[in-house]
Amino acid sequence: MTAGAAGSRKDAPASAPERVRPDLAAPVLDSLPHPVLMVDDDNHVAYANLAAESFFRSSVAFLTRYGLDYFVPFGSPVLTLVDQVRAAGSSINEYKVDISSPRIGREKVVDVYASPVAERPGAVALMFQPRTMADKIDRQLTHRGAARTVIGLAAMLAHEIKNPLSGIRGAAQLLEMSAADDDRALTRLITDEADRIVQLVDRMEVFSDERPIAREPVNIHSVLEHVKRLSKSGFARSIRIAEEYDPSLPPVYGNRDQLIQIFLNLAKNAAEALADTPDAEIVFSTSFRPGIHLSVPGSNERQSLPLEFCVRDNGPGVPDEIRSYIFDPFVTSKTNGSGLGLALVAKIVGDHGGVIECDSEPRKTVFRILMPAWREQAGGEGDNVAGGMG
Repeated sequence: MTAGAAGSRKDAPASAPERVRPDLAAPVLDSLPHPVLMVDDDNHVAYANLAAESFFRSSVAFLTRYGLDYFVPFGSPVLTLVDQVRAAGSSINEYKVDISSPRIGREKVVDVYASPVAERPGAVALMFQPRTMADKIDRQLTHRGAARTVIGLAAMLAHEIKNPLSGIRGAAQLLEMSAADDDRALTRLITDEADRIVQLVDRMEVFSDERPIAREPVNIHSVLEHVKRLSKSGFARSIRIAEEYDPSLPPVYGNRDQLIQIFLNLAKNAAEALADTPDAEIVFSTSFRPGIHLSVPGSNERQSLPLEFCVRDNGPGVPDEIRSYIFDPFVTSKTNGSGLGLALVAKIVGDHGGVIECDSEPRKTVFRILMPAWREQAGGEGDNVAGGMG
């Protein structure tokens, strides 16, 4: 190459940008967080980015060995969408497509964006945008609305039920003093059932506590270690509890006692689910996810939720029929459960400005909590972090 030729490239005007070189296309696609595939005119997978490997649970080498119909369910709308793109010669989108299958996993609901590839006749590029996170965050708002309903119900119950119950209990105790031996069992039954109703109302009254939370920087690993000690000394005595911690995490901006309540409840639920599992294991994990933001109701702010805390177990999983409603009050799969434990957990997480979600399948149930971090301001006061770990 001559000096003049080299200089002409350097001196090219800024208004005439070069087309991205083909050798840069793969790194760019690999940097995308969404799965991208390209299929040939016979629907054989010709390309897959890194996100597609994770999404389809297969390596690029394995993906490119098969056709698209191997990875999506029989008769999937994705296959029809590809045919429509070829026929129209233009981009077509399909929303909320369920491509769940035993091969790639459950709860695989995606938005699909399909476009023809001009350089390869008959080829179609597909981008899948999982809807899981968006839908779960939407459900959080529903859970919080349900919790507010329980708040009103709890206030009413406390006033309208507890007072007459105390009278019923007192009358039963007076009757027991003069009752025959055979009748005392009945008076004790009345007393015990009255006490049980009062305890239920007391648990519901927790939902009506609307006082601001006293928050401070909290070391989440200290919280989890405390929960682990409590669990191993009681309900999880025979269960292995493992840790997968990111030691570089900043403090969480929260209330230590309430955080302990959250994870103790989740650990207890996991232990109860593992009752008949021979190799029972609970795993506490922490990690940093800087890409999650949530709109704050009533303002234009977007709350950063970079801290991820998980409680995972290898039990049988949450029943399908209640999975979407597991954080709603009075929803439970336990024989004698009240259905308030996870509803309270969701309320506390919401009061912290966080989000809780559940992914469940046999041998792998994960409760995932996303929360704001804390950082020290220049004036020495703390605030929730808006991004980054510094």
